[in-house]
Order: sequence, then structure tokens, then C-alpha cells
Amino acid sequence: MEPWNAISLFALGGAAYVGIELAWRGGSHWTMFVAGGACLCLLGWLNRALAAPLPVCAAAGAAGVTLVELAAGLACTRLWHLRVWDYSREWDNLAGLICPKYTLLWFFLCFWVLCVLRLLDRLRI
Repeated sequence: MEPWNAISLFALGGAAYVGIELAWRGGSHWTMFVAGGACLCLLGWLNRALAAPLPVCAAAGAAGVTLVELAAGLACTRLWHLRVWDYSREWDNLAGLICPKYTLLWFFLCFWVLCVLRLLDRLRI
């Protein structure tokens, strides 16, 4: 991937992630911009590197996004002593940072994003 494409994906992913958090939770943190940028770059890579059906790619994307959230959450809580979000009341959560409910929601969002990325690839945009 060309550097400008990666930078564009990172910036778009970061802005979208913060936008989703603002709409969903009413607030965000700068680390979520970084996490969102990493997530969209990951989805862009999966879109090109994984020759698999869309649901499989979306599942891999949801797993990747969940791992990025775990890493960002651990960094926030352990390095900066910030609790940016708290899923401790969600079923089967891990340290209040990730849970199956949000992994499932990430699956549906990844499915949609991968559809858009595949369409853009076909259009060569």
C-alpha cells in the first residue's frame, strides 16, 4: 500500500472511530483516534491480503478490532491510569475492556466497511 493511502486510511479510520464514540457514548479520547486509524488500516490490509469470503474477513476484522481495543485499553489503564471506557458490566468481559457484545457489533461494522473497501477497489478509487 502506498504511504498516502495508508495515511488517508489511518486518518479516516481515526476520525470515524472518534465519531462513532461521540455518537454512541457521548465522549472520546485521543487514543481512540489512534485505535481507529489502526483498525481501518488493518481492515484495508485484510481486504487485500485475505482471499476469503466477506463473512470470514469480517470475522477476522472483528477479532482484530477487538485486539486493538484490548491493547488500547491496556495502554490507557496501565500506562496513563485512564479508564476511557468500562465494559465491566457486560457479560463475559475481559478486564472491562472487551466483551462478546461489542465484538459482535464490530463484526457487523467490519462487514459494512469491507463491502465499501471492496467496492472502492473495484472502482479503483
